Amino acid sequence: MNKRLALKNIAASFVSARLMGALGASSAAVWLAACSDSKPQFASVDITGADYAKDLALTDHNGQARTLKDFAGKVVVLFFGYTQCPDVCPTTMTELAEVKRLLGAQGDQVQGVFVSLDPERDTPEVLKAYMANFDPSFVALTGNADQLAAVAKDYKVYYKKVEGKTPTSYTLDHSAASYIYDPQGRLRLYARYGAGAPVLAADIKLLLAGK
Repeated sequence: MNKRLALKNIAASFVSARLMGALGASSAAVWLAACSDSKPQFASVDITGADYAKDLALTDHNGQARTLKDFAGKVVVLFFGYTQCPDVCPTTMTELAEVKRLLGAQGDQVQGVFVSLDPERDTPEVLKAYMANFDPSFVALTGNADQLAAVAKDYKVYYKKVEGKTPTSYTLDHSAASYIYDPQGRLRLYARYGAGAPVLAADIKLLLAGK
């Protein structure tokens, strides 16, 4: 009798072990599926779904009317500044040029866009030469004072003129971050100034992968 009871206990334990194994495998499958559906880990601030900064309409340094739709299929990195900016602007544009280099062949799928907040001094000729200092594929946009004020408001960009010693030696205090759009033209990331080219390249690589 004891022998039969022992055999029953062994059989029950075997069934229980198989059941637990099956449940474990099922749980692992659910966990893996959850991980695969999780949001990508961007270093930049994820602002996917933001209801602002969806598009703009300005003129490029070649005199051509532009909107963000012109760059469909590429990751667009958009930055507001001015050509006589002593530090933030050239540093940001240099970083973006380095991002393209780090991405190799994928760098061709990145579009740098520089919006000048200084229409008084940043003529099309000045902007074209400025872009050439960093990457000839970069596009500079500008407009009149009212157009730029409206765009800056929509993008929540702060800028203020600071008078200099002469009428033309003024500077501009302005926001120092970039807006990043995915290849479908959707605003996705807010990249703070000074993040560094490797960090931006990693985020852009995720967007190019459809994340």
